[in-house]
Amino acid sequence: MQALIHLALAMGSFVGTHLLLSHPLRAPLVARLGERGFLGLYTLTAFATLGWTILAFRAAPAAPLLWMAPIGLWHLGGLVMALAGVMLVGSLIGNPAMVDPTGQMTAPERARGVYAVTRHPMMWSFILWALVHATLWPSGRTLILSGGIALLACVGALGQDRKKARLLGAPWRQWQARTSFVPFAALLSGKAEWHALWPGVVPVLGGVILWLGATWAHPLLGGPFVPPWLWIG
Repeated sequence: MQALIHLALAMGSFVGTHLLLSHPLRAPLVARLGERGFLGLYTLTAFATLGWTILAFRAAPAAPLLWMAPIGLWHLGGLVMALAGVMLVGSLIGNPAMVDPTGQMTAPERARGVYAVTRHPMMWSFILWALVHATLWPSGRTLILSGGIALLACVGALGQDRKKARLLGAPWRQWQARTSFVPFAALLSGKAEWHALWPGVVPVLGGVILWLGATWAHPLLGGPFVPPWLWIG
């Protein structure tokens, strides 16, 4: 129990400092420290709290599991993780949230690829990762870690919407109107078009390679065998 409390404190520090430095404390700290000084503080804090979290996670017990996931969920989880890989890689290409050096925002007239799924593909890749791990391997330490990651990604995405709307104004609000926060909601509502869903060769290949590499390393890091290697036998 003490190890899990330690992990919860470490995870809370990582999530809390990230959200505070990304939103309410960013402007006053930039004014005091400058952009480079703030970036240094942000990076140091992120690495320190992440390192603490990793050490606390490794020290916490890996079992017992609170429930046993049926084999069908493992197969579904493998497919969801492949989707998360594609969304993560796709989020690095043509992301409207990444403004150019002039402070202008560039967004397509219609959402395409991973942005037709959600305007926050990177954050949702982390949320999907957390949901899959919490469902398939529900130990105390996994639930604490995955819960913290999901909370950080969800609150971070909502905070980004508010911050971008304030800083960029109409262009970001128009982008919000053409996309959705919840995955596939824009497609189901007709705001995005199903024929625009294909993310392109690079996100698909990059996402699949990332998925294969991460799942191959899973048992090497102390985890169980997972799809697609579970399918191979």
